[in-house]
Amino acid sequence: MTTVKLGEICDFLNGGAWSDKEYVLTGLPVLKVTNCKPSGFALSDIDYLPYSAAEKYAKNKLELGDVIIATVGSHPNLKDSAAGRSCVVNSMVEGYYLNQNAVCMRTKDSDVLDQGYLGYLSKYYEFQHFIQMRGRGAANQMRIAISSIKEYNCKLPNIEIQRRIASILSAYDDLIENNQKQIKLLEEAAQRLYKEWFVDLHFPGYENVKVVDGVPEGWEKKTILDMSSVLRRGISPKYNDKGKYTVINQKCIRQTIMDIKESRQQEKEYPADMNLKDSDIVICSTGSGTLGRVGQVFGDYPDTTFDSHVTLVRAKKPDHSQFLFLTLKYLQPLLMTLGQGSTNQLELPKRVIESYGIICPTEKLIIDFESAILPIHNKITSLVSIIKNATEARDRLLPKLMSGEVEV
Repeated sequence: MTTVKLGEICDFLNGGAWSDKEYVLTGLPVLKVTNCKPSGFALSDIDYLPYSAAEKYAKNKLELGDVIIATVGSHPNLKDSAAGRSCVVNSMVEGYYLNQNAVCMRTKDSDVLDQGYLGYLSKYYEFQHFIQMRGRGAANQMRIAISSIKEYNCKLPNIEIQRRIASILSAYDDLIENNQKQIKLLEEAAQRLYKEWFVDLHFPGYENVKVVDGVPEGWEKKTILDMSSVLRRGISPKYNDKGKYTVINQKCIRQTIMDIKESRQQEKEYPADMNLKDSDIVICSTGSGTLGRVGQVFGDYPDTTFDSHVTLVRAKKPDHSQFLFLTLKYLQPLLMTLGQGSTNQLELPKRVIESYGIICPTEKLIIDFESAILPIHNKITSLVSIIKNATEARDRLLPKLMSGEVEV
């Protein structure tokens, strides 16, 4: 085993410092620090550079296996600190362009330092602690100098051991990534079927149904409240890292699937109907950027509730759950425009959600739709569980392999 400074064996590439004015509706996708989460990449809010900027920003284009380190963020002692967070570029973000406040690391010689091994080194607690403790600045805006990262002393095993360690750990990451891709395809399939049946009105037997003023016979106008057994904002938590209860927040609703990893522990008790259940719908209801975002709970979560910035919607009839969720998901772009209040403190009031009117299909059609969508929902639930187990197994094994406690 040899010891060498990271700066001697890695190239460091700063993220691009382009202006927000350069962004366009479609083009070259940009990866920001805000897209890099502990659980992976959150890609629901992506900005784009014009295709004509490809040559100008070529050095910021990410390659498969690149290691991204966030160099700006809150102090690591604070909850959800970004400073020092690392992510490894996978096929989902390969070819994206890295924005400022982050640095990309690449090995100079893959026969000295394996790129895959470098990715897992960046997640090793010793490396994380080293760079985070060298951050400077205010608690809510700390900056880690690239020169400090370069000073890290790597204890490198021989290249064959590096590659074996990377191979073992990447098997978990490959499983996680493949399941994430499956989930994305399943989500898209569910949304396409919803649009086909209830927007394009090509539901089973549509040829024999009379349509008057764009509304099929037998359909009726209802509000979201009419279809809900629970529609309410959450609690003001009493946070305690050792608390019995888990509470989700808006950070848990970055994608369609509610992500429990961004939750916190708290000790305040709450009514039984505020415990999250499978197929519950959760909506971001405070602030700009995330306001109106719609997610769904996949699986059951005992002792888990939601905070006051989240609105819970639960279908009145269990066999209406997927229809109600996909209706609200389809309405998400509209919900994101319905905030009230000042720009920096927008609210999506409960009354706005509950009073929103929709044209509701016949009971038989809703149940038929539920029968078609429920297998997709259950498959996603299973894949989410596999991802959770694979992530936990990888995270337990990583420090043991990196420290040499487990030999390869």
